[in-house]
Amino acid sequence: MLGPGIGGFEVVVIALVALIVVGPKDLPLLMRKVGQFLGRARKMAAEFRASFDDMARQSELDDLRKEVEALRSGQMDMIGKETSAAFKEIDKDLKAPVLPKPVAKSVMDTPPMTEPSFDASAHDEIVAQKMAEAERIAPPASETPAPEAPPKPSRRKPASQPSVAAKARASRRKTEA
Repeated sequence: MLGPGIGGFEVVVIALVALIVVGPKDLPLLMRKVGQFLGRARKMAAEFRASFDDMARQSELDDLRKEVEALRSGQMDMIGKETSAAFKEIDKDLKAPVLPKPVAKSVMDTPPMTEPSFDASAHDEIVAQKMAEAERIAPPASETPAPEAPPKPSRRKPASQPSVAAKARASRRKTEA
């Protein structure tokens, strides 16, 4: 919580010692001061981190400026030995002849794939069987009965619910009585 070596039990012990030493009257004031101190410490740490990041960014920008200036002037020595070695390796790979990769013998032994032949008569038989099955499962549309229309809702309210006028009459009767 507070650090790598301080856990929940240690915080409770510290709070109890502070309560006994400082007293319950001055404890809120002490906690406020500790909170303000921790806030200032965090703010200083954030400022330090931001300034350190700015310095690192500035040094990276200086290095990039030097490299760009070296490229403009044509001096490859300032870029570095690793970069020039990488360029030489890429150039060597580009100039090398391209050799075919060896193919496994088991692949060579397999016969080439052929196009499957299409049998129209077998296709027609399968379609006829599927249509016959569909007719057995569902009768034709002319034989199926038409669905019944749902009943129309009535405009009248059920007897259990009184109308607005009936409620108004009942409330008038109560006030008159």
